[in-house]
Amino acid sequence: MIEQIKNTFQHSPTTLLQDAVGAASLVVILVFALHAPSFL
Repeated sequence: MIEQIKNTFQHSPTTLLQDAVGAASLVVILVFALHAPSFL
């Protein structure tokens, strides 16, 4: 499993970084959406 991750990162580091940024933004949107009713 570790070898697959290393291999993937070596072949496409920018795509992996974009996926990580996308996942982090989805988490931020989810947290905001869950807390939005308390603000309104």
